[in-house]
Amino acid sequence: MHTATSILAGDIGGTTTRLAVFTVSGHQLETLTKISYPSQQYASLNEIIADFQNSHPHSLKAACFGVAGPVQKQTAKITNLPWQISSANIAEQLEIHRVCLLNDLEATAWGLRTLPPDDVYTLQAGIEHAAGNAAIIAAGTGLGEAGFYFDGHKHHPFACEGGHADFSPQTELDMALLRFLQTQHQHVSWERVVSGAGLVSIHECLCQLRQQPVPDWLQQEMQEGDAAAVISAAAQQGRDTICTEALGLFVHLYGVEAGNLALKLMATGGLYIAGGIAPKILPQLQDGTFIKAFLAKGRMQGLLECIPVRVVLNDMAALHGAAVYAASHNAVTTDE
Repeated sequence: MHTATSILAGDIGGTTTRLAVFTVSGHQLETLTKISYPSQQYASLNEIIADFQNSHPHSLKAACFGVAGPVQKQTAKITNLPWQISSANIAEQLEIHRVCLLNDLEATAWGLRTLPPDDVYTLQAGIEHAAGNAAIIAAGTGLGEAGFYFDGHKHHPFACEGGHADFSPQTELDMALLRFLQTQHQHVSWERVVSGAGLVSIHECLCQLRQQPVPDWLQQEMQEGDAAAVISAAAQQGRDTICTEALGLFVHLYGVEAGNLALKLMATGGLYIAGGIAPKILPQLQDGTFIKAFLAKGRMQGLLECIPVRVVLNDMAALHGAAVYAASHNAVTTDE
């Protein structure tokens, strides 16, 4: 008999940290509390956890956190924050024995199984009953990537840091973008182009290439808010031609790297597009640019045409996945 167990789950990103307490009974999750925090306004995850505990005390059996960075020996450094995270340190703070850290994309992968069908949009159907390994890619503050190894019966998520592999330009415009980014970064990775900051960099590069100054209204909006979101909104509203071109190039490059990932993991079981950006630019993902770039792999196009490509619309996947992982990996015992 399953007894409901309370788990603290976290989705720890460079921009936003979200904490939630779930009751887990078997494979059923119920959200008790969910709070979002602006990551950069805090000195550490421990500080956020302290705030959360003070305002929303719960009796916990375990905690699990998906973090935006590599996890080694249950410690992690957030790629886009000066935070060091240790599961042992958090366990001491929470006064519980069972705490685990996952890469955030691995956590998202675990969470996919909790989503209803309406939370996933199909961009490419692929072949019926597709099977095999799968992959997940997610642009947001950074670029996360992960995979699912298929053992013939079920999928097993695993983390990777493929978003930090070298950006590989294919066209003259790509080359111009690479040269532009090389003036700013010692190493130009895919994350430097396929992320929120990447969209801003693409826009800056195109303004230089086209010799077009940024309109005053756009400059003001970018300074007052999230620059990437402002560029994306201006493009979707048809308010600025450079923004439209920037978003189009961003979607193209997103498709290129998604295809790279699918090939490297032989993801015949499917490719998932997650992260904070994808649901906000769904019309641009639907217009064919992404899939055309995804498929443009020469002799491997036929293989890629067989792969289902789906957009994850639910931003709770990483939180769900952290809780599911805790429950299914003896971080908590659900049969007590």
